[in-house]
Amino acid sequence: MPVFMWLAEHPEVLLFTLVGAGMAIGHVSVRKISLGAAAVLFLAIAVSAWASAWGVTLEIPVEVSHLGLALFTFCVGISSGASFFNNLRTSSVAMLGVAAAIALGGGVDFFVGPLLGLTAEEAAGTFAGALTNTPSLAAAGNTPAATVGYSVAYLFGVVGMLGLQQLALRNAAQDADQPAVLAQADVRIDRIAPGTTVRDLELAHDDAIELTRVRRTEDGPIELARDTWPLEVNDVVTVVGAEDAVAVVVKELGHPSSHHLAQDRRSLDFRRVTVSDPKISGRKIRDLGLEDAYGAAISRVRRADVDMVARPDLVLQMGDRVRIVAPRTRIAEVSTFFGDSSRGLTIINPIALGLGMALGFGLGSTPLPLPGGGTFSLGAALGCLLVGLVLGRIGRVGPFVTTLPFTATAVPSELGLLLFLAQAGSRAGGQILNAFGSGQWVAILALGALITLVTGLSVWLFQSRVMGMGGTTLAGFLAGTQTQPALLAYANGRTHYDFRVSTGYTTAYPMAMIAKILVASLLGLAA
Repeated sequence: MPVFMWLAEHPEVLLFTLVGAGMAIGHVSVRKISLGAAAVLFLAIAVSAWASAWGVTLEIPVEVSHLGLALFTFCVGISSGASFFNNLRTSSVAMLGVAAAIALGGGVDFFVGPLLGLTAEEAAGTFAGALTNTPSLAAAGNTPAATVGYSVAYLFGVVGMLGLQQLALRNAAQDADQPAVLAQADVRIDRIAPGTTVRDLELAHDDAIELTRVRRTEDGPIELARDTWPLEVNDVVTVVGAEDAVAVVVKELGHPSSHHLAQDRRSLDFRRVTVSDPKISGRKIRDLGLEDAYGAAISRVRRADVDMVARPDLVLQMGDRVRIVAPRTRIAEVSTFFGDSSRGLTIINPIALGLGMALGFGLGSTPLPLPGGGTFSLGAALGCLLVGLVLGRIGRVGPFVTTLPFTATAVPSELGLLLFLAQAGSRAGGQILNAFGSGQWVAILALGALITLVTGLSVWLFQSRVMGMGGTTLAGFLAGTQTQPALLAYANGRTHYDFRVSTGYTTAYPMAMIAKILVASLLGLAA
């Protein structure tokens, strides 16, 4: 067909046609469910397979896939670094659960494959395809037989795990780990231990609340609640925090006051400002010295679409929207201190992006030893993810900011994802007809489906029933277990980019990638 021959000669046209048309299909909703970016993958498979039936090979250069996936994982890592390391202490068991589930999938492959009449090479490739992981295909040997197994099993590897994500998201509205809704209350102090300071009270509640204003006398001025000030009976204070935490503080101190201190803006004022000055990014709130320099404080921080209490150890990022409380005469000065420019939402920080990606590619290509001899590499995707996580956690090295604004990561992340999906689909589609031409395709499909479901259900049951993981986080966790960006895109679309999805993805992804490569290498040795 002439159009296929022309597209084969112009892969750049093919690439962006698949991206545009795929996303158009992905936006079609059936019963409020749409494929999103995953449609690019499926369209690329279908078009490439159709062209192959006409004897034309449509394949986008593999370098596009490497760059796209590395860019995607780096942006996911750098935007999730802080939350990832904060959760790491409590996630070690969950990560071991991922490794155990993948090992179980490897066991199914090893024992069931021969029963279905598959060779060891076909079975090893089927394992890689069932878990949609190209590096593990390379670790398994990447022989023609393994490639056949990979291609046949790959499609259900995406569709099957997507079904488990829908199962996880079914009752996500009842998740116990939903972001806390912030509340504000004015409380009249009826009882307080003598000498208790503002900071003492905040620490007593593990910084889940923030005291922002205080009025000492009935007609006295409203003042900033400074950390070192002792609280006294009859003081009226403004408390900000999660609804349940604020309710506990009100009950502990006294009763709700009829005075609403925030409404009286004669002495203290408040304003939302954007962090756009690089000298602020990467610094903890406690290190800004706002109280001493301006008599000001931050009461809450809005990042993406989530409001957070301004904990002293919270690291600010470019593009954060902070609510400042300051003397009316200095509110403009404090706003200038933060920059307060919408440009801060879109600065991509080329230094962190360029050097971080370079480090990620270098780490990913470093040879690591395998059991029984030989070496493997983590690959650019995992290398860039790990570097991104570290840079996102550090925040700043001397004068250099190591993070990107959350909003600025969205564009390169989505672009990288779409480039990867288009290339991966074109590659798989070109091989899939040959794969189905194999007499073993039914056995391969059955084994692949079994591996996908056993691995996915093991993760789903362990994380939800044993670890108590909510459905939203679990949807991202399943995508990370499958190391499949299309599944992350699907979960993001269903949850409107809830940050818990990315947290689950980045928690599971590193362990899953390493475990798959190791298990595949053992299966390859058996071949």
